[in-house]
Amino acid sequence: MTQYIGLIPAAGSGSRMGVEVPKQYLDIAGHPMIYYAVRAMVTSPLITAVYVVLAADDSWWAGYNWCEFGDKLQVLRCGGATRAESVTNGLAAMSTDGKDWVLVHDAARPCLTIELIARLIEAVGDTEIGGLLAIPVADTLKRASGVHVAQTESRDGLWQAQTPQMFRHDLLQQALSNNSDFVPTDEASAVEALGHHPLLVAADSSNFKVTYPNDLRMARLILEQEISAQGNLEQDND
Repeated sequence: MTQYIGLIPAAGSGSRMGVEVPKQYLDIAGHPMIYYAVRAMVTSPLITAVYVVLAADDSWWAGYNWCEFGDKLQVLRCGGATRAESVTNGLAAMSTDGKDWVLVHDAARPCLTIELIARLIEAVGDTEIGGLLAIPVADTLKRASGVHVAQTESRDGLWQAQTPQMFRHDLLQQALSNNSDFVPTDEASAVEALGHHPLLVAADSSNFKVTYPNDLRMARLILEQEISAQGNLEQDND
């Protein structure tokens, strides 16, 4: 039977945050940021296993307690210099059938929900190519020349890619092993370079990537409100 497997590349340093701690380990409500990405994947009843790809010399992961996730969570210390290398190495190291679906998710998207995971899996269905969560571009786009506007770009038909991005193991491995000069910035672009057209699955803006300090503040606000609401619900049920 075809399985759905989570893969979270987390070997980067997140230099644009301007902090010494790797971005994925920044604190949000008492947990490292990556905890929330892992939690969404592990708690989804549709996901069979979740692999986290770390740098070989990562000394941060062991400082946290991951026991609540049990054997469903597996750690692979084979991270590369780029996201594509980390995903490629993870695909090679994981235990899976080539036809299984792999859902690659950013460690720095802590607001992913199990509902969005289910939406992606349901929409992609049993297609051969796969798809990704994304949202239509809403803002006016400006092309820059230095720090000045060169021209306004049409946003018609433009979507902002999110994760997870879901492809069959063998296809994704083939796409990332493509010996072209093209360096993919995400899994979908690697698959597109083979001539395929992944499905766009509408998500929502809360599934944003934490890149800058303001993003971290927003993620903390969302997740702290979620934790507070859950605590109130549990009290009501007592």
